[in-house]
Amino acid sequence: MQSIDRYMARLIALPLFSTLVIAAMLLILDRMLRLFDFVATQGGPISVVWRMLANLLPEYLGLGIPIGLLLGILLAFRRLATTSELDVLRGVGMSYGRLLRVPFMYALVLAAVNLAIVGYVQPQARFYYEQLRFELRTGALGASIKVGEFTHFGSKMTMRIEESEDKGRRLSGIFVHQQSTPEAWVSVSAKTGEFLATDDPNTIIFRLTEGTLIHQEPKFRAPRVLTFTSHDLPIPLPKTESFRDRGGRNVEWTLPELARLGKDGQTEQLRNQTRAEFHFRVAEVASMFLLPLLALALGIPPKRSTSALGVFLAIVMVVTYHKVNQYATDVGELGRVDPVIALWVPFAMFAGLTGWMYYQIAHVPGGQPIGGLERFFSRVAKLVTGRFRRREAIA
Repeated sequence: MQSIDRYMARLIALPLFSTLVIAAMLLILDRMLRLFDFVATQGGPISVVWRMLANLLPEYLGLGIPIGLLLGILLAFRRLATTSELDVLRGVGMSYGRLLRVPFMYALVLAAVNLAIVGYVQPQARFYYEQLRFELRTGALGASIKVGEFTHFGSKMTMRIEESEDKGRRLSGIFVHQQSTPEAWVSVSAKTGEFLATDDPNTIIFRLTEGTLIHQEPKFRAPRVLTFTSHDLPIPLPKTESFRDRGGRNVEWTLPELARLGKDGQTEQLRNQTRAEFHFRVAEVASMFLLPLLALALGIPPKRSTSALGVFLAIVMVVTYHKVNQYATDVGELGRVDPVIALWVPFAMFAGLTGWMYYQIAHVPGGQPIGGLERFFSRVAKLVTGRFRRREAIA
């Protein structure tokens, strides 16, 4: 029996982890392009893209783990069925319940991992992701000066750089306009320049060479003009506002925090929102224990059939259930329906459908929960291929 368990574990492991890796990579690649564009537009360092993607990875794993578990178990049973190994196992007295021992072990471990991710890791990572976006917008990450464009440092300084070389160490074609009051301002144009750090973290020195400085004060009859070989222009860095505290969004609360706020929240709206988010996460994790039954029911095709309809239908059912839960969460947050009813009634319906499908294939002789759909799609496929063959014969 242990050899059968090890064999089942190997059959499940390859498609499970392959699906998980592929799903995560596809989601990361899709978001990576948008993040590169966002960071380039904001003028931030490219290295921040990898930090943002790392903070998005827990969210992608939370979505990919249930799909990976479903496909891993489903494809394992499908292989056993299509190679007649399942008939041999059933012939020696192994029930479907016994064959589900290893899949439920996978479900237990992955549900615990997913609970830790969506309950604790993902909220923290989402907060850090939003913080990085905020710092990019405010320039706190050291946003670069765009070459050939006017860059504003707060409301009192404007700068333009024509050319940048050696990763910004050598700048040329420089124009700076600094205004302290409506009547007092300094304008500088220089051939080259470089930024230098100072002991004051809120101020940097812009060392300019071969340029002209125009200084205007209310007490001056006319602006003063100075031609210089080298001039140090202090530039006060604009103060950036602090990022908000964690919890500005429901996805940033951990499960214990959601449970506490759902009970002791200051407003009814806050209590509804946090309760809906709490039950959404718990219901999503609890549904993972239904996936082995669903995978078994849909992974075994009817006799003398190699159709992959069950794979397609399983993915559609899980994705549909996820979308229904998202809609139920929105309804629960608005207070129209109690979050417990909004989230757990769909779970009960999904569990009932999954239990019925498993009962049909495991305890009803000749039972096949999707046998009717298989026959319907088979007839449709024959009808379509028959028409194409007749058209080819006529042509």
